[in-house]
Amino acid sequence: VQLQASGGGLVQPGGSLRLACVASGRFVRANVKAWYRQAPGKERELVAEITRGGGTNYGVAVMGRFTISRDSATNRLYLQMNSLKPDDTAVYYCNSEIRRHWGRDVEDYWGKGTQVTVSS
Repeated sequence: VQLQASGGGLVQPGGSLRLACVASGRFVRANVKAWYRQAPGKERELVAEITRGGGTNYGVAVMGRFTISRDSATNRLYLQMNSLKPDDTAVYYCNSEIRRHWGRDVEDYWGKGTQVTVSS
């Protein structure tokens, strides 16, 4: 099972990026549900998540600028990031709950991350 994040890069302040994450491999169900980020010297923090009820939660720092969405049919998660700021510079990770086999517990998976750098 793999979580592959993509879409990061270098962008100027005020610019936009769209991150994507896809779960692949052998499993019976995936709930690709959240984006986190970690900047150098800082702890990993929640950026955005889709709750079990289908609602969304956002970190205070990104509220109003970032939008999380999901295509459950293809196990893809997206993060549209607008009005980017230098403080958004971090490695962005996607997170998923995955059930590999019926009758087994759900496991927590993390992608390897994609670097986002906001700089002029």
